[in-house]
Formats: sequence, structure tokens, C-alpha cells
Amino acid sequence: MPEQENEKRARVLDPINRISEIIFGLLMALSFTGSLNAATAGSEEVRTIMLTALGCNLAWGIVDAVMYVIGTLTGRARNLTLLRIVRSSADPHEAHAGIVEALPGRLGESIGAEVLENMRRSIIALPEPPARARLVREDYAGALGVFLLVVLATFPVVIPFMLISETALAMRISNAVALVMLFVAGYRLGSYAGVVAWRTGLSMAAVGGALVFIIMALGG
Repeated sequence: MPEQENEKRARVLDPINRISEIIFGLLMALSFTGSLNAATAGSEEVRTIMLTALGCNLAWGIVDAVMYVIGTLTGRARNLTLLRIVRSSADPHEAHAGIVEALPGRLGESIGAEVLENMRRSIIALPEPPARARLVREDYAGALGVFLLVVLATFPVVIPFMLISETALAMRISNAVALVMLFVAGYRLGSYAGVVAWRTGLSMAAVGGALVFIIMALGG
């Protein structure tokens, strides 16, 4: 159980998970605010669009949170299955294959038989694993975090419409805020990946800008 909790705590804090959910929430909100027509939109239409954007992100936040829990439980069950294969296999080569399958990417292919055998023996020496995969407190905290990230990412895009009565100005400020947030999110992803961060930030902002342009070009 402690191993599961440590594993889950690391996943909750994964920058890729956090930033990806923020980007998703922002793009969802942009898809609604970009559909406003600044020349003809009245206050009631703006209010409807904003409530729809919030409601949609709320719904998708719930969906993402549920899928996060399902993905976590499925991954943990698969790890337990591979662990049992390694522990119960009478053939060391079969156990080695299970270890290689569990390793990310092509890492397993670069590990020699001696190292794999040492890993097999270490796994056999571990305490008996739980009978089935279970969710721990950190899993639910992670799901809540996913939900909040998707929903809260909507507010910076929506707030200008709540504070500014002129729709055209509110749209410009809202889009500018969203693009800045997308740039920062892309920059953080680039930094985490070890690539040129500002290029990743500009690419992410360009995706948001392209989305707004396409929606407007289609009659939004």
C-alpha cells in the first residue's frame, strides 16, 4: 500500500497532467467565447454563452476526473498482473519478458539478462502484493485536481465578459488572457520536456489563436 501511495502522489504532481488539463479547459472555453459575434451579441446572448462555457467545462471536468480514476485503477491492475507473472513464473525468461513489458518505451530492450535476473530476484523478495488493485486517497485527490483544473481554467476567459459591458473589448481581453495562459502552459511543458520552452509556448498560443480564427471564419 505505501508503494501505491507514493506512486499516486508522483502522478498527481506530474506537470504534464496538470498543464494538459489547463490547456484543455482553456481551449474548451475559447471554443465558446470565440463563437460570439461582437457586433450583434446582446447582454443576454453573452450571458448564455458564458453559462454554457462554464457548464460545458464543468461536465468535461467530471468526465476527465472519472476517466482519471478509471485509468489509474486499470494501470495499477495491469502492474499487479505483470508482478504476479514475474513472481509465479518458473521460467526466468518468461519473467524477464514480463519485466521488459512493464518498463517504459524501449528501456527494457537495452537491459541485459543479468540485470533482468537481478530485478526478478528483487521482485520475488518483495512482500506479497495485494489481491486486487485498489484506489487510495491520493487517487481521489488527483481526480479532484483534474476536475478543478478543467473548470478553473474557464474563469480567466469568462471574467472579462462579467466585468466589461462592451462585448468587443471583452472579447479582445478574454482572447489575450487565454493566449497568454496558453503560452505560459506551453512554456512550462517545453521546460519540463527539456526543449526550447519559448517555441513550445508560441506553438501552444498559435493553436489557441488558430482555434478562435477557425470558429470566427465558420460564422462565430
